[in-house]
Amino acid sequence: MRHPSARALARPLALAVAATVIPLMSAAPASADSVVVGGFPVEVSESPWTVALTSRDRFGGTRAGQFCGGVAVGRTTVLTAAHCLGAEALGGPPEQVRDLKVVAGRGDLLSGEGREIAVRDIWVNPGHDDVANTGDFAVLTLGEALPPGSAIAMAPAGDPAYEPGTAAVVYGWGDTSGAGDYPTTLHAARVRVLSDSVCEQAYPGGEVGQYRPDTMLCAGEEHGGRDACQGDSGGPLVAGGKLIGLVSWGGECGRPGSPGVYTRLSAVLRTLGWDGGADAAS
Repeated sequence: MRHPSARALARPLALAVAATVIPLMSAAPASADSVVVGGFPVEVSESPWTVALTSRDRFGGTRAGQFCGGVAVGRTTVLTAAHCLGAEALGGPPEQVRDLKVVAGRGDLLSGEGREIAVRDIWVNPGHDDVANTGDFAVLTLGEALPPGSAIAMAPAGDPAYEPGTAAVVYGWGDTSGAGDYPTTLHAARVRVLSDSVCEQAYPGGEVGQYRPDTMLCAGEEHGGRDACQGDSGGPLVAGGKLIGLVSWGGECGRPGSPGVYTRLSAVLRTLGWDGGADAAS
């Protein structure tokens, strides 16, 4: 689950519109047991709040048009990454994407299960800086309500779920190897929340990108092997049964010293004035 080509230069993890229908350029392979990278297939019933953003018009029907992930935090409210809705990812403003939908309750993108729900309203964080990757979140309002129990609670500032070493899980339909291998089924990877010092050392600034602990957190394994990758942007990072991050950016998928960087949910809550409870955003 992460970037398209070698993540030597840190950049967002959405599929680019230029990659429509055809595979992305391959990257240096990650660990041999890679799946989401270093993960495993998972039933969507285990994480009903994990959703896919799709547009067949922009990305073709090979994987039902999936290009990013998202997470339901209310029955009509989905969080995703701001860069998923940028011109680089979509080829133009999101308002010009005629068939932008959220697919919920569907683990296999090619199956008929679950629902495809039109997006009624889009709010992209005006504080998002696509160069620094700060403020990387957006809010989608759905045209129809999801079933009860579809939303996940969000961890507020000070929640122990943010503590370094905490076990977490990241979900998505992105690259499972770092080499352009895109599944049609939902995968998950077990990672750990890493300390700010580890993340700052990995991303000190310059071309690699700068880690900013007030709005970001990072997770993975210090020795590499499990990670998010290209196509996972906007998807959930969950710890202690609560949402703590949204897949945002990073270096090479699953590589030592190149952990995944996530939008910190406590910063999202602060910006939006939400309290973090399940369905609090409804």
